[in-house]
Amino acid sequence: MKKSAETHGRDSGEFFSRRAFVSRSTAALSGLIAAPHWVRGAAANGKIAVGLIGCGSRGAWIGGLFKEHGGYEVTACADYFQDKVDAFGEKHGIAAARRFTGLNGYQRLLECKDLDAVIIKSPPCFHPQQIAAAVDAGKHVYTAKPVSVDVPGCRTVAESGKKATKNKQVVFVDFQHRTDPFFQETVKRLHEGALGRITFGEVFNHSGEFGAKAGPDTPETRLKNWLCYKALSGDYMVEINIHTIDMMHWMFQKPPLSAIGSGGRTGKNPVGDNWDHFGILYQYADNVPVTFTSKRYNDGVGELDKHQIVELYGTDGRLQTRYGGKCMILGKHLYKGGKTTTLYRDGAVSNIATFHTLITSGDYRNSTVEYGVESNLIAIMGRKAGYEKRLVTWDEIQKSDEVMDPQLDGLKA
Repeated sequence: MKKSAETHGRDSGEFFSRRAFVSRSTAALSGLIAAPHWVRGAAANGKIAVGLIGCGSRGAWIGGLFKEHGGYEVTACADYFQDKVDAFGEKHGIAAARRFTGLNGYQRLLECKDLDAVIIKSPPCFHPQQIAAAVDAGKHVYTAKPVSVDVPGCRTVAESGKKATKNKQVVFVDFQHRTDPFFQETVKRLHEGALGRITFGEVFNHSGEFGAKAGPDTPETRLKNWLCYKALSGDYMVEINIHTIDMMHWMFQKPPLSAIGSGGRTGKNPVGDNWDHFGILYQYADNVPVTFTSKRYNDGVGELDKHQIVELYGTDGRLQTRYGGKCMILGKHLYKGGKTTTLYRDGAVSNIATFHTLITSGDYRNSTVEYGVESNLIAIMGRKAGYEKRLVTWDEIQKSDEVMDPQLDGLKA
């Protein structure tokens, strides 16, 4: 099932005009905040009718949180694997006729006319085509990160976001850390100059390996263990590290000029072909270097001591944010901050509530698409720099037409 570059869009130029996007992000553009027209299945009971695409552990959990919100009704689900849709469907009272399987199960779900929105929690290699299809079907979209495993896919998602805005639909990319008050206040103070001139940064995402079970090398086994395969997940540099890369991008408000680095695979996890460690140097404007290191294997030392941390140093102090830990600023402009220990759940709950508000208020600016795509590209730039052990520029990565083939031929449609 090889994807062509044409599948993902044809424009290799700028993904977003920043001036245009900033102007779109103001309420002055009244056409983007309009009377909502979201009611399809919602008409009967006042709830937004949603379908879940991707019923694995994270998808099933998110689908349950949508139900807990109270403003949604989950009425359909899709996954390649029958046992996944049945487990979710039986738990949440979804009729057997509205449980769809196979690679094209999501397409049959999108044909449900009564659905207002979809939740996309499938492997990242499917996100661009599923987001585009959902927008074409007139659905609002709540999607997991990363939005793509390759640059052409990012291009498709950027185009889908623009199309959704034009069609008065919401596309929302789910990043938890941007919802947290301590993260928000720390970044706000940074942007107000709390560090003085930024001199350099250090970013870490160190943790243990996933407990994937080895099996025969078949397309179905690969799909079950998608998180461990480059072309399905984007490699850990994209699928996992995008969390801390998006934190970094949020702080700098612009992409780095270039990246150079290295990495490899220890072989401690026998499943898949992902690299389990990377060391990348991102170079920002004004001669600001940021080192990024990650590992995804057990070293027997302690896996969470450097888990999703961003540290920035400036002429007036030092900043640290830690996913699940403390956010603070030390130095001339002290901010004691606080801990974000419940961020994993609280962030998802907050995003689900925001998605509901965007739909019901008619806010179609879709700002999460811009930074979701740009953070994805920064992660891909670091991955390419590591794979090829050379300097990769931001201009180069934006123009890339390299497509990652998930090699899923032979799977049922």
